[in-house]
Amino acid sequence: MAYRLLSSVAEAEDVVQEAWLRYAAVPERPRSPKAYLSAVVTRMAIDVLRSARVRREQYVGDWLPEPLLTDPYEDPARSAELADSVSMAALLLLERLSPLERAVFVLRDVFAYDFSEVAAAVDRTEAACRQLLVRARRHMEAARPRFEADSRDHEELAARFFDALRCGDVDGLKDLLAADVQLVGDAGGKAPALARTIVGAEQVARLLASTFPRLDRVGARLDLCAVNGQPGALLRDREDRVAYALVLDVRDGEVQTIRSVGNPDKLGHLGPVADAWALQRDFHRSGRE
Repeated sequence: MAYRLLSSVAEAEDVVQEAWLRYAAVPERPRSPKAYLSAVVTRMAIDVLRSARVRREQYVGDWLPEPLLTDPYEDPARSAELADSVSMAALLLLERLSPLERAVFVLRDVFAYDFSEVAAAVDRTEAACRQLLVRARRHMEAARPRFEADSRDHEELAARFFDALRCGDVDGLKDLLAADVQLVGDAGGKAPALARTIVGAEQVARLLASTFPRLDRVGARLDLCAVNGQPGALLRDREDRVAYALVLDVRDGEVQTIRSVGNPDKLGHLGPVADAWALQRDFHRSGRE
């Protein structure tokens, strides 16, 4: 819940830890631990979102959510049911909402809380929560991505995409890309972005095909994995440190969007983080040899 509210693994972990400490410190156990913890997490997340809005307005370049590799559900069926709500596209749409709208939408439409539970969590009346939900749905539904539950085709397409990427196969990449595909990079000014936003199959295919075979020559490699419930990969340097997380938005049998997260502040929970500037220097040096 905290990650869906915040789009940040680090901030979500901080909020959950603080909520647990508060729960452990109450003199009498609440009658409903679920209601108590949901309210504490939601209210703290709303406070974080209000301060985050200012930080994101000052963010250098495109902003993307922190990549999530494993949704922390013990029940795989429940994790699969909620996979759409952690996709990069869905989280980016949630950024359009006010903190209160986002909280009400996540509690009601993602986790199916009753309006009485939602109202208690956000400290508003049920009538106010219904109004907030109407506004949130209006913002979300116009551009909300359609979720395709069968991921097998997505995985096969992603495997073909990354094979073509490693080989520098321009035509192979173009065959898999939507005509208006977008390549979006988030480095936050703290690492070289793989790319500023680029649109169009020809331009994206040529850039990717010219980049990744050279990265292979300097010891970088791609580890395929699910990222935010979507096909993706981690780009690692020669010392196995994470340099970038790549996520593919696949719909209608095509790659619609490729997102890369290279901001080191957003990668630390995935393992040791690479020096992307050093990787870039090696990359340019390989082109001169």
